[in-house]
Amino acid sequence: MSQFVHAHTQDAIVGEPEVVEDRATEQDRTVRQVATHPGWLRLKDAVVAFRALQAQDGSVPDQADHRAAAEHVATILPAIAELAPHFPHDAAYLAALQRDFARWEQQGFGVPDFLDALNAFQPQRHRVDGLGHLVVFPMVTQNGSASRLVEAVLVEVIWPEFIAELEAGEYGNQLFVALRFVDFTPGYDTNSAVLFPETVAMREVPAFTWGAIFQDREAARYRRVVRAAAAITKLDLPDDAAAMLDDQELTERVFVMWDIIHDRSHMRGDLPFDPFMIKQRMPFFLYSLEELRCDLTAFRESVRLQRTLSELPDEGLTAAQRDIRDHARLVQYAVIFDRIFRFAITGSRVRNYDGLGGQLLFAWMHQHGVLHWTDTQLTIDWDAVPDVVIALSDQINELYWRSIDRPKSAHWLAAYSMVSQTLTPHPASRWAAGLPSETLAGPPKGYTDAVLDDEFPLSMFYEALNKKMAAVIASTAGITGASPDASSDAAASARVADAA
Repeated sequence: MSQFVHAHTQDAIVGEPEVVEDRATEQDRTVRQVATHPGWLRLKDAVVAFRALQAQDGSVPDQADHRAAAEHVATILPAIAELAPHFPHDAAYLAALQRDFARWEQQGFGVPDFLDALNAFQPQRHRVDGLGHLVVFPMVTQNGSASRLVEAVLVEVIWPEFIAELEAGEYGNQLFVALRFVDFTPGYDTNSAVLFPETVAMREVPAFTWGAIFQDREAARYRRVVRAAAAITKLDLPDDAAAMLDDQELTERVFVMWDIIHDRSHMRGDLPFDPFMIKQRMPFFLYSLEELRCDLTAFRESVRLQRTLSELPDEGLTAAQRDIRDHARLVQYAVIFDRIFRFAITGSRVRNYDGLGGQLLFAWMHQHGVLHWTDTQLTIDWDAVPDVVIALSDQINELYWRSIDRPKSAHWLAAYSMVSQTLTPHPASRWAAGLPSETLAGPPKGYTDAVLDDEFPLSMFYEALNKKMAAVIASTAGITGASPDASSDAAASARVADAA
């Protein structure tokens, strides 16, 4: 059941008992119930109509459209005010939001600036399982829309007790927010699964204090893709891995555990300096290694947690510790299957760094004898998997540690050498052939320009798998945990047949 943080004031309601009861019922709506509220429906419709007037930078450039834009704002503002009592923990944000909309209109709908509202929105302070938020911003949506359009989203926090215990202990990450979609405007009817403050239109960049991931979308597309991939490859899933495919909420919790460890890993460890977060142009395989490093950190920490807690008597563990132990095992499946089945063949072949990371993990497991593709059937030696995957993590960590003492160009060359020991580069690769001396002696741009868009093409296994899985992966755009369960055996079999 969803929960709300209620703000009690001295402004008590005075009136007939039935009036008090009606007001209490209205305030106690869950965010899922708010999704059917007339105020939300008006707000959503007005935002969708407003978006049609916006340019890529978020402005409404045509003066002839300003009257219509003002009419939409005249719907948006009272709708936000009407819905605000359902989100008392966001009162300051929703008030600032209305002021930013009003100022935007007064200034002629130029490039939007919602910095004040963004600074007031602090979801990381309210990580309560089931808590709702109403989020409205002009923003881009990663893997969704590159235009800075207004989006309106109803979300619900995912924060089970065992995650709270993890975060309060060794895996502190005060910026991390786990969310579930409730309803949204078109920018999120896409592959976007994040809500990041840096995507909001604003006049200056503040210090960011939170980042949110929609684990329900991650879980839903994982379940659909893995079910289909297992059927195509005739992979016999372990019972606990198979159970995830039938349980959306379980899979959401697994992804929260994976993501909270992954997210904090970007700035932890023996790092060259800041290998990913500083805005810099690098060969895309460097981003592959950084994302894979963080995923494999989540994997190895899950192995450690599972092994450590499994050595203790079950009766001596708290309920949260048992949940950590049990979910830690499932995180290992999630990292491997999401990486090798979805990441490897999702998106274009143009500098696809997540795709490369999936290819690298698959090839590493295959070449180290724990993953087998024999007689057109995939098998995995699960007992041997943890140590083999951790060995890849060790290799990437060693690369980073050595690179503390290396110049940037030498780090890039060493990283390429490491990847190409497992994956075969494109036959036309200038990197594989050896970069000419003028490039080696020149600026970093020359190195980056020499990388092919598809420097490490798909293997023959992945070319065949991609043909069979493309329709399934495409079908996950816009999916949420509340989507009709299209991952049933019958539906999955139909998609597999269509793809084949």
